[in-house]
Amino acid sequence: MQISINTPALLFPAITLLMLAYTNRFLALASLIRKLHTEYKLLQEDKHLVKAQIVNLHRRLTLIKQMQASGILSFFFCVLSMLFIYLEHERGAYAIFALSLLFLLISLALSLNEIFISTRALEIELKDME
Repeated sequence: MQISINTPALLFPAITLLMLAYTNRFLALASLIRKLHTEYKLLQEDKHLVKAQIVNLHRRLTLIKQMQASGILSFFFCVLSMLFIYLEHERGAYAIFALSLLFLLISLALSLNEIFISTRALEIELKDME
């Protein structure tokens, strides 16, 4: 199998869209954290629901940071594999492109995990209304 310089370039739009989605998640989460922080300071009693949300948000922030780091590494290795293709180092290009795909898979797996955790956060909110 032989890859051309266009093969890694095909991942550019996908990785860029993923990074945009991850940034949007981060901004929404930051807004929610600020709201909960204010709410937590105002509450005198019954802070257990807010505390549960804060624990959940802390885990989600960590996951989003890891998702973004994996996405950036995927992008980095994509560009590096293009450089290796350009320099005609075929073996290195294959290995580095494989790393790029691996980091993209890791990023997607972390994203799936973050989605599951975010749904648990909504379940915590719903408990309060039951």
